[in-house]
Amino acid sequence: MQGVSVGLIIGVSVGVVIGALLAIATLFCVKYRRKHSQIGNSSSRRGVRIPIRTNGANSCTILSDSTLGPESPKTSDANSRSCWIETSNKKSVVSMSGIPKYPYKELQKATYNFTTMIGHGAFGPVYKARMGTGETVAVKMLATNSKQGEKEFQSEVSLLGRLHHRNLVNLVGYCAEKGQHMLVYVHMSNGSLASHLYSEKHEPLSWDLRIYIALDVAKGLEYLHDGAVPPVVHRDIKSSNILLDRSMRARVADFGLSREEMVNPHASNIRGTFGYLDPEYISSRAFTKKSDVYSFGVLLFELVAGKNPQQGLMELVDFAAMNSEEKVGWEEIVDSRLDGKFDTEQLNEVAAIAYKCVNRLSKKRPAMRDVVQALCGAINVKQSKNNALARGISNTDDEVAIEMPALDQTETNIAITELRRQESQNSISSHRRQDSQTSISELRRQESVSSSVDLPEV
Repeated sequence: MQGVSVGLIIGVSVGVVIGALLAIATLFCVKYRRKHSQIGNSSSRRGVRIPIRTNGANSCTILSDSTLGPESPKTSDANSRSCWIETSNKKSVVSMSGIPKYPYKELQKATYNFTTMIGHGAFGPVYKARMGTGETVAVKMLATNSKQGEKEFQSEVSLLGRLHHRNLVNLVGYCAEKGQHMLVYVHMSNGSLASHLYSEKHEPLSWDLRIYIALDVAKGLEYLHDGAVPPVVHRDIKSSNILLDRSMRARVADFGLSREEMVNPHASNIRGTFGYLDPEYISSRAFTKKSDVYSFGVLLFELVAGKNPQQGLMELVDFAAMNSEEKVGWEEIVDSRLDGKFDTEQLNEVAAIAYKCVNRLSKKRPAMRDVVQALCGAINVKQSKNNALARGISNTDDEVAIEMPALDQTETNIAITELRRQESQNSISSHRRQDSQTSISELRRQESVSSSVDLPEV
């Protein structure tokens, strides 16, 4: 009887253990299926609704060393290489990031065997290329000895495949063949902002154009910070990374150091450009959106003063700040090449915005959306003056006020010139009508006199 009881207990125990194992296995399978189903659904939803999150954190991207941490989306080198390089060699094959892949031979032909270099940056040489379609593009080639550059290449392709805005440079393709890594961009025919500020080959930028360039950059950063999901921190805003198209519209370029804000913000190594770096980032090793705001403030002062941040710009700003009262007194740092051709009120307004951006405490710096609104306000103040001037010119002639849309300085001058030309034509026509009427009256008077004279009889 006792043996039967022991056997029964053992059988029940074994059955319970097996049942528990089966239950755990079933629960694991259910959770596994549910998790993959949710990932698939969320990816499809993001692909339809939010253009910048077509890749998840586990996709084939390797970010730079400053990002690698417990939460960094890093995969193995082998997986990453197979994802980026072992793809089809067909022309313009779309990669997982949604960016077309170009064959090496096509880019080699378009750059005349890489002999059309137009610049050289930290990433490597940049070439001008004429594609078979007739499109002109810029090809940025990774220096072969740059391991960090390869990681920045992966990051830039990954991010620019999801970021789309009129004030961000457009990545149209990439190449990863024969040990070479190249990025293909829309060609920006007017080069970098730095070249226009410091090169003798270009005429000095007008004050109005500088403000509109600043507004373009601010809008690009506003999109990265508030329009992208998740937000993106650029981390390397500087004048050489601002490119200008043929209409002098500015676009933010070079996303090699950019990171999504959700990634661990604590950097093992400080990355960026001396002169533009946020002091709080240097001390804490943590980058945030406010780090970009600081760099933008430096860029704004660079536009005002025409001085390189690596050559004592911020020391000049600090000295001027001691003699100014936030919104007045900034005229002493203005670029001498402007020859006084700027609006003093607008200058002080813009310099005050820049000074708020470079506050040493990040929490006291404005958000980029507030910076955009402030710059728009500074531009509108001047436009209101121009509109009032145009209305004043009109009112001096016929007391008719002419409503004018918001224009920049050049367009306003054209409008005023056209208005004066019309006034001149009206004045000339009026004088001609008066002269014509006078001549007709004189002729009729003479005819009347002639008819009243008595002729002698013959």
